[in-house]
Amino acid sequence: MNRYNFYAGPSILSRYTIENTAEAILNFANTGLSLMEVSHRGKEFVAVNDEARQLVKDLLDVPSTHEVVFLGGGASMQFCMIPYNLLKKKASYLDTGTWASKAIKEAKIFGEVTVVASSKDKNYSFIPKDYTVADDSDYFHITTNNTIFGTQIQKIPQVTVPLVADMSSDIFSRPVDVAKYDAIYAGAQKNLAPAGVTIVIVRKDALNKADRSIPTMLNYMTHVDKDSMFNTPPVVPIFAALQTLKWYRELGGITAMQKLNEEKAAILYDEIDRNRLFKGTAAVEDRSLMNVCFVMNEEYQELEAGFATFAAAAGMIGIKGHRSAGGFRASIYNAMPIDGVKALIETMKEFERKN
Repeated sequence: MNRYNFYAGPSILSRYTIENTAEAILNFANTGLSLMEVSHRGKEFVAVNDEARQLVKDLLDVPSTHEVVFLGGGASMQFCMIPYNLLKKKASYLDTGTWASKAIKEAKIFGEVTVVASSKDKNYSFIPKDYTVADDSDYFHITTNNTIFGTQIQKIPQVTVPLVADMSSDIFSRPVDVAKYDAIYAGAQKNLAPAGVTIVIVRKDALNKADRSIPTMLNYMTHVDKDSMFNTPPVVPIFAALQTLKWYRELGGITAMQKLNEEKAAILYDEIDRNRLFKGTAAVEDRSLMNVCFVMNEEYQELEAGFATFAAAAGMIGIKGHRSAGGFRASIYNAMPIDGVKALIETMKEFERKN
C-alpha cells in the first residue's frame, strides 16, 4: 500500500531530494566524509551554498537589486528581523491567520504597527480585500498562504509602499514578481528542505536605513556581505534545498509547478464540493493551492473520527486539521504527486459509499 504524506510541515519532500541528501550524508562529493561533518568553509560545500542561492535567483527571476541569503531561526525569527531592519517609524500589516498575528506581535516591539484589516472574527476563513494602507508606512506585510486555515492571497495587493511577505508555505509554488518586494522570507519545511534553514530575499538598498543599532546576527547586511557564510550555516538543509531547486528546474521551473499545483487543488476541491459528507472551510475565492481545509457537513459530524481512522488505514497520513481549525487538512505542496491527491479523493469516495 502506498502512503502519502499530507502533513503541513515538516512535510513531503521529493524522492530526488531525499535520496540525493541521504547519499551525501554517507559520502559527500566523493570526499569520503559525511555531509554532516564536513567544513562549511571547504570548497565542496561553498559550491553548494553558491549554487543554491543562484538557483533561487534563477527560478524566481530575482533582480540584481536583491540578494538571497540562507539564515537560521525559521520564519519566526523573521517576525522580529523584518521590523528590526526595516521599520523606521510605522508599518502596516494584514492579519490573515496565526502566523500573521505572531508577526504583528513582534513588530510592535519596534515601532507603530497598523493592522489594516483582519479576518480573525470569521476564524480566518477569508482574505480581507477592502482596506487602505497608509502612504507613510515603511512597509506593508502580508502572509501569502495560511497553512492552518487554508487561505491564500490570489492577487498581490497594489500599494504605494514597499511590500514584505512571509511566503513560507507557498514559495516556489507559483511565479513571484520579486521586484515588488523589499523582502520575502520563507521557512524551508514546506516546499524546499528539512526545517533548519530560512530563505530571505531582500532588496539591498532597503537596508541600513533604520535609526537603531542592530545586533550583528540580526542584521541582514551581515549575511548579505558574507554570502550567507558569516557563521556556520545549516549545512544539511541547504544541501537538501539545492536538490529540491534542481528538481524544480528539471520539471520545468516555477510555471510548471504552478500548473501542477492548480490541477491538484482543482480536483480535490471538486471532490469536497461534490461529496455529501464534506464541505470546505475557506471562502471559495481564497482557497489555498497548498493547504486544503475541510470538515464534515453538520449532519455527518459524528463520522469525523471514523474518517480520520479510515483515511489513515488507507495510507493518507497527516490529514487531521490544526487544533485551531479542526476537521481535516490535506497539504498538497509541490512534492505531492497528483497520484497522492487522487488516492485521497478515492478514499473520500469510498468512505461516502460506506456511509
